[in-house]
Amino acid sequence: MRQYENVTEKKLIQIVCNCCGRALRVEGGMLREGCFHAKDTFGYFSSNDGSCEEFDLCEECYHKITSEFQFPVTRTEATELL
Repeated sequence: MRQYENVTEKKLIQIVCNCCGRALRVEGGMLREGCFHAKDTFGYFSSNDGSCEEFDLCEECYHKITSEFQFPVTRTEATELL
């Protein structure tokens, strides 16, 4: 869950893990620790047609959830971090 000081300028003030509720470290409008952000719009043939949903997970919750997957997450190396 992301909170912004000013919606038009999008100055980030807080990110809270949607799973455990822990506030992640944000300094000067910049996230200072790992966070998994997901956002999707459900399309046709879904019970959520047209619904846009997003959430944030701290690294601990991300690893806890993905470790229970039937098939592991596909992981590749990024050549550039922005």
